[in-house]
Amino acid sequence: IDPSNILNYEQAWGSPIITQEIIEGYAKAGYSSLRIPVSWGNLLSDDFKVHPDLMDRVEKILNWTLDCGMVAIINIHHENEWIKQVPTDSKAKEKFTSIWKQICERFEKYGDHLLFEPMNEIGYDEIWTPWGGSEADKAKALGYVNDLNQLFVDIVRNSGGNNAKRHLLVEIYNTNLEYAYDPLFKMPNDPANRLALTVHYYTPANFAILGGGEVVDWGVGRESWGTEADFKELNDNMDLLKKNCVDKGIPVIIGEYCADSRNRTKEVIRLFCVSVTEAIYSRGMCPMLWDPPGGQYTRQTCQFDDPLFLEEMMAIPVKYPRN
Repeated sequence: IDPSNILNYEQAWGSPIITQEIIEGYAKAGYSSLRIPVSWGNLLSDDFKVHPDLMDRVEKILNWTLDCGMVAIINIHHENEWIKQVPTDSKAKEKFTSIWKQICERFEKYGDHLLFEPMNEIGYDEIWTPWGGSEADKAKALGYVNDLNQLFVDIVRNSGGNNAKRHLLVEIYNTNLEYAYDPLFKMPNDPANRLALTVHYYTPANFAILGGGEVVDWGVGRESWGTEADFKELNDNMDLLKKNCVDKGIPVIIGEYCADSRNRTKEVIRLFCVSVTEAIYSRGMCPMLWDPPGGQYTRQTCQFDDPLFLEEMMAIPVKYPRN
């Protein structure tokens, strides 16, 4: 990526340069929240100062989002390797702290429609995985994520303005739902008591992550989804989140979910996405569709390509009204 212009980074995933019309298109379609993933380290100085062009650009996109009446989430994204070192490396901790202090300072006057999320999909597979490692290893790996969450909350709460009570997201290990209620996961101490868990949902992985027929070392991509067993798996998983989190007063945001569209029909992708959305929303949680270029929304036209997808999606909050 040519680093001479911050907009070059913005197009790295095949997206056009973001415009106000692109943001407005989501709101006009009926969406009420937008997650803004940011790689702050792209043009970070040696003393960990965020490039002013990037900070200005994030604020502009944020303002477009808020001006549409939507809720916005800003995070640190795609910087997992150095973030994973924060609990054990003083320079990584200094970097993490510096970035979040700058974000807090820049956006301290923004109201509660702006949320912060500390990181994205952080895990320590080199220490522990579900397929290998002791309970002590697991406690160490999950403990590091707990430490990162607490550091993030402390940084934000000790900054100025509305950050003292801003709603914050808390990461669970690798954002896998079963860790949201694992005894080794610890909610950070928060004097404002305004924390929500963020979970990602890509289950079953050989449908949500792999394309149809795609072969990797851990499986083969399914072409379809929607059997009785598929729906049971989905509903069982969402029931577990409701029982162990929502019913105990812990808000949950499903910050990513989608299905790979390669070698699959539009109908089966629609079925999966709408079904997952309804399963989330009906249990009092917040669904946030992960929709990069090539997904449901075409950024060049600022429209959703599948009218039935949008119709079925927007019928869900009507079906389950909230106060």
